[in-house]
Amino acid sequence: MNKENVLKFFQSWNDALATGNPDAVTALYADDAILLPTVSNQVRHNHEEIRDYFVNFLAKKPAGVIDEANVRFLADGLAINSGVYTFTFGDGAQVTARFTYLYRKIDGAWKIVEHHSSAMPEVVAAPQQEIAAA
Repeated sequence: MNKENVLKFFQSWNDALATGNPDAVTALYADDAILLPTVSNQVRHNHEEIRDYFVNFLAKKPAGVIDEANVRFLADGLAINSGVYTFTFGDGAQVTARFTYLYRKIDGAWKIVEHHSSAMPEVVAAPQQEIAAA
């Protein structure tokens, strides 16, 4: 396993998104995976809940691009990639988010066991300055 292979895991995930099939995406996750998704407040704890998220997410026709990747190997059969990615949706809207994927080798196949994605916080300087001045 090397950094290039870990980066290919994201591309496989992104390719699964492009199919529009939530089962194709869900299959990349371990049975007991946890998903903290970008555009939902609900933590997803299993394949049924993860699939439910992707039914709605895929309807937006997302395509992701990694802006920054930080790959580390935590142990034999355990790799993590954290960074920033941007999704462009079918309507042209975009969201930039921070991500962490934790991959584990399970029965000879690499699966996502943890996936956290959160939209980048907006920096709103004007209201903060107004509060400070008040």
